[in-house]
Amino acid sequence: MELLGELQSLSAKIKQQAAVIQTEEATKSAFVMPFINKVLGYDVFDPTEVTPEFICDVGIKKGEKIDYAILKNNEIQILVECKKIGEPLNVNHASQLFRYFHVTNARISILTNGQIYKFFTDLDAPNKMDEKPFLELDLLDIDENVVPEIAKLTKSTFDVESIVNAAGELKYVSQIKKIISTQFNNPEEDFVKFFASRVYDGILTQKVRELFTTLTKKASSQWLNDQVNERLKSAISGAQQPLAIEPKEEIVEPLVPVEDDDGIVTTEIEIEGFHIVKSIIRTVVEPSRITYRDTKSYFGVLLDDNNRKPICRLHFNRSQLYVGLFDSDKKETRYPIEILDDIYQHAEHLKCTAEGYN
Repeated sequence: MELLGELQSLSAKIKQQAAVIQTEEATKSAFVMPFINKVLGYDVFDPTEVTPEFICDVGIKKGEKIDYAILKNNEIQILVECKKIGEPLNVNHASQLFRYFHVTNARISILTNGQIYKFFTDLDAPNKMDEKPFLELDLLDIDENVVPEIAKLTKSTFDVESIVNAAGELKYVSQIKKIISTQFNNPEEDFVKFFASRVYDGILTQKVRELFTTLTKKASSQWLNDQVNERLKSAISGAQQPLAIEPKEEIVEPLVPVEDDDGIVTTEIEIEGFHIVKSIIRTVVEPSRITYRDTKSYFGVLLDDNNRKPICRLHFNRSQLYVGLFDSDKKETRYPIEILDDIYQHAEHLKCTAEGYN
């Protein structure tokens, strides 16, 4: 917790001062040196621990300098290359780190702009710095899962073998997390097809793929909210009112309608509503038994394509959306909904209705 406190203190300093920092040297003084000193625990004024402007001749390259070399037991352990605050970091900025890495004993190198720290080692080839970092830290968005790994780099607990052994897992977990985040926010076609093929029995036409792109994003968001809700409920078990994540109000974009020969218009929002209902009741009946029929006044969801087995009706032909539910006498009651996800509030009723026909 002490280390996290130091990181948060430095984060606050960046928020206050970043706007007035105009040079790389100012970045080093204001942010990087405090990180090396306060976070990693090395004395920046002791050249046996931290050597600024470290010179290491490489081939025909003479007199080039690396910003900092961090030593322990008189051996270089970490190389640090700095850029100005706000400057983007990429492999091109790490050219000197690449050159120096294989001619020193260092197994760890850091590329930073004072806010973002990228940590590298030599997982891919011995004594050759990897092109991708095994760990990243953003001081304006601190991931507390990263803090224990930063602790392994501190002077008091520095253990290069432990760091390198953990680096492989960290590197790939980090990359997988980025891919998951990307797919959740902007799913690729293969990602959408993976889920659509498991819940949709029809042909995956272009229009269906577009629909399931929206549904996949929505389902991913709901799943994440569900996970947060479960943790909150566990944390406050025993309280009278469990916390809940309020769903964001969603704007239903205009969708291209499909018109049949009878002049009945089946809209994408009706199809999307149908798939929500199907996803609910497929847990109690075979998915192939769930069908729909559209009319000019409502969109009906049926069991066995039988009008005598109505599951619900979707009244989406007006500004106020309604879902019509049936009681045991097949009397319909309409319930207003604001967004399609509100259908899930009636999940138990829908499942009971479907089960009743069995």
